[in-house]
Amino acid sequence: MPQAGASRAALTAAFATLYVVWGSTYLGMAIAIETIPPFLMAGARFLTAGGLLYLWLRMRGVRPPTPEQWRTSLAVGAMLLLCGNGLVVWAQQWVPSGVAALIIASTPLWMVCLPWLARRAPRPAPLALVGIAIGMAGVVLLGIGPLEVRSDPRYLVGVGAILLAALTWAGGSLWSRGRAQPAEPLMGTAAQMLCGGALLFFAALAIGDTRDFVFSAVSLRSALALVYLIVVGAIIGFGTYMYLLRNTTPAAASTYAFVNPLVAVALGRWLHDEPLNARIALAATLVVAAVVLVVLSGRRRSAPDPDAA
Repeated sequence: MPQAGASRAALTAAFATLYVVWGSTYLGMAIAIETIPPFLMAGARFLTAGGLLYLWLRMRGVRPPTPEQWRTSLAVGAMLLLCGNGLVVWAQQWVPSGVAALIIASTPLWMVCLPWLARRAPRPAPLALVGIAIGMAGVVLLGIGPLEVRSDPRYLVGVGAILLAALTWAGGSLWSRGRAQPAEPLMGTAAQMLCGGALLFFAALAIGDTRDFVFSAVSLRSALALVYLIVVGAIIGFGTYMYLLRNTTPAAASTYAFVNPLVAVALGRWLHDEPLNARIALAATLVVAAVVLVVLSGRRRSAPDPDAA
């Protein structure tokens, strides 16, 4: 139920915004990298979004992160943005945006698996284990790819990179729990964007993304996609997510995990002419069903003592 001050209309609009915005960022990245090198685009995106958010928060009187909190933000930015987002946008040179979103949707499965495999948590509930098995089957189905795509090894490399990104995002999210972070969640987000954006920019320099890049070669289409990713995908998207966390339950806010990939697949097909066949539809069904099972399992296990972390 919404907390006091949050109307049903406002919550409905917030959920719709989060689903569409974060589901559309995969297509936005695919369009942005048509004429902007991947790591350079991602670095510009998060440096700009993080800088704008940081300045806005400081103008509102929010305290800046402490040195220890900056170190945490640097580590989290490396895992979530450099490795997580950076690998995804790099792989989207060969992997359709809808397929990338479906593979990334497996992140909640890894967040359940990793503590168990590291022997830091008990074995997941039977419902979660079923979900994990179904989700892995869906990811494998996506990795196989149609015959014409399997002939290009870059597709398989891209799928592997996105799977590694999901693992890194899950590991970084788990590692960040309990670490020193700003009391204002949006300040933590801004610091992570700044750190991750800087690391992405250095990666662009290291791999040569900037060597032959010229601004005149950037198409209007790619430029508008980058602006969309900065303003809508990063700032509005994260702001909406934080609003939902404050005004509804974490479990309800986390439903974006199994709605966004469906939005990404639909938008990729509708606006980018990406393939949507029986194999992708079956894989999407398996992955989304797996995430639903894992989320339901976690909700049941935490029902006596809800975890708001």
